[in-house]
Amino acid sequence: MDVRTDIAGLLAGPTGLDPAAIRDLLETPPDSRMGDYAFPCFPLAKTMRKAPSAIAAALQDLIPAGVSWLDRTVAVGGYLNFYLDRPAFVRRQAEEARQAGDRFGASDEGRGRTIVVEFSSPNIAKPFHVGHAFSTALGQSLYRIHAHLGYHVVRMNHLGDYGTQFGKLISAYRRWGDEAALEAAPIAELLRIYVRFHEAAREDPALEDEARTLFRRLEDGAPEEIALWKRFRDLSLKEFGRVYDRLDVAFDNDNGESFYGPMIPAVVERLRERGLLEESEGAFVVRLDDLGLPPCIVLKSDGATIYASRDLAAAIWRKEQYDFDRNLYVVGNPQSLHFQQVFAVLEKAGYAWASTCRHVGFGLVRFPDRKLSTRSGDVVLLDDLLQECRAATREIIDRNAAERGMNWDNDLKDDLSERIGIGAVIYTFLKNSRDRDIVFSWDDMLDFDGETAPYVLYTYARARSILRKGEAAGVLPAWSDHPSAALAADDEMALARMLEGFPDMVRRAAESCEPYLLTRHVTAMARSFNKYYNNESILGAASPELVRARLCLVDAVSLSLRVGLHLLGISAVERM
Repeated sequence: MDVRTDIAGLLAGPTGLDPAAIRDLLETPPDSRMGDYAFPCFPLAKTMRKAPSAIAAALQDLIPAGVSWLDRTVAVGGYLNFYLDRPAFVRRQAEEARQAGDRFGASDEGRGRTIVVEFSSPNIAKPFHVGHAFSTALGQSLYRIHAHLGYHVVRMNHLGDYGTQFGKLISAYRRWGDEAALEAAPIAELLRIYVRFHEAAREDPALEDEARTLFRRLEDGAPEEIALWKRFRDLSLKEFGRVYDRLDVAFDNDNGESFYGPMIPAVVERLRERGLLEESEGAFVVRLDDLGLPPCIVLKSDGATIYASRDLAAAIWRKEQYDFDRNLYVVGNPQSLHFQQVFAVLEKAGYAWASTCRHVGFGLVRFPDRKLSTRSGDVVLLDDLLQECRAATREIIDRNAAERGMNWDNDLKDDLSERIGIGAVIYTFLKNSRDRDIVFSWDDMLDFDGETAPYVLYTYARARSILRKGEAAGVLPAWSDHPSAALAADDEMALARMLEGFPDMVRRAAESCEPYLLTRHVTAMARSFNKYYNNESILGAASPELVRARLCLVDAVSLSLRVGLHLLGISAVERM
């Protein structure tokens, strides 16, 4: 039940406004004594040629009697205030959530439409660091949110498996590679020799020329270089798969940049045919001066391909393969110019669908005392971060269990530590607008009273505990028409309004590609529930009917928390 939509329906005829415009104008009064919703009449004064107060009074007279969800309307000044029938509203919101179950907030608005989401995209032969984790968490949430709305979502892992860096890696492996180390810990060994190459290249710049030659041989299909490249790729994919399993992330397609190499000549030919390709200092570029952008390099001076040429081929292939309605690139903000150039070249090349491609950028990942750089070797690996977070969470769980006399076995503690720890990391990425940089702080991430995953997870577990205790006592959620079962307290109304707003928040998160909107809504709901828990007795309510009715609300809230956490990529826990 979306009351805003219902109010808009009542006012559309008398005001002549579009219902969507009325929804946008509706306000929530700062004091519940002033109503639950308020419609400001000031924007109508000019067209209706009346004072806002007269318009409000006139509209009040036109509201029909007997509206089931409405208690009364009151015209005050230039506002028409709507007072809801609170017990009916709370009951309706809770029941809609409970009946929807895990489909709460879902819709079929995306039916028949395809969205491609490119995310994660780590580089082969390099460790999976926390920078890639940002893309992974953001992309996974966008996938789940859009799928919840009925879209067919194709998850693309555009692996960085091509480029001059592989010439560097092949050169480094032939010089300093340790076969035993490669078998034992492949990514660590590949990182070691990659870092050593850059150290050596500072002293001997000729190594850079050698790397470019080796990459060119790789592009030309030289058997020895291809064999090494395939080995590095297979070892990396195995390592990445372990990380993805831990995060409960999967992909529908993991074509790397190399997959699109054979398609680039056709792209180059199309650009030539349209007179877009120009030679510039030996390289071939597409001029974008008319858009205020620097030229987009398509082929380097040695004829080698570049990121842009491979992304052009990839976008064309995706459109042909999936006929997408939207093509989202979840890639860091530093690549903003790159995507502006790629999309502009696609449009100039005559691809009308270029406008459906969107760069979903995000900020940097920082630690107070550490920077991320693969070349220097000073990286923060996601695996290490997850392990540290899991260990820190286990300490908290052990301490809390001892204080509360909970005799939990180690398997349960391990499972809780893993899920809460991973949830804390994901929540940190999705807590704020994606454009903001992320600064990891253990104290903030694992604060069970702050805006964190542990706080929301604990709230969910608390709600489930209340329901289990009720069931153990033979008291199950149920509604009654007895007056004593009416849920009309301010805290109950606040929770019902949070339930009402959940579906709209899912839609807004999808439209803006901003999961943080959902993160904040779920966190606000958790805060509202804890306030309710502290202010009102649930299992000790004044009548059996009231207990059962409150359990219905608790059930609905717990369900919405679980669904919200799932859409963020966080697994709920039943007890803490």
